[in-house]
Amino acid sequence: WSVKGILAPAVFDGAVKIGIEALDLASGVRRQLAQRRTESSSGIQTQQWSLDQDTVDWCNQVLRAAVPCDLFIVDELGPLEFERDEGFQAGMTALDSGQYHTALVVVRRELLHFAEARWSTAKVHTIQDRDHALASVDQILKEFHI
Repeated sequence: WSVKGILAPAVFDGAVKIGIEALDLASGVRRQLAQRRTESSSGIQTQQWSLDQDTVDWCNQVLRAAVPCDLFIVDELGPLEFERDEGFQAGMTALDSGQYHTALVVVRRELLHFAEARWSTAKVHTIQDRDHALASVDQILKEFHI
């Protein structure tokens, strides 16, 4: 299977989340995507995070080039994408294209209605908490014989 897309693993200092990376699943290249927001932060801002615009642009290039593929992964589509038309817009377009066998997309529960309206045939799997996320994803992939 060709697995392509972006994962956004958290960066921790002990138990404190201090940043977010972007991982290109096809190449293994990582870049710093976000850091805690401060008064002097620039770039794309959320309530807690300041995103690096160059990394967001790079992620969109990766997502545009990811399809067609067998397994397309986007971690995550959130308020930037659904409410502000920012962030990983190329991920939205790639999902719209349907040029993949299976897609695995992380969407926050409070934004799920946007995703369900846009991709009405998608099957939703709820992951209760981070501690069980890997086991849940493993089960989902087994269901699709991946």
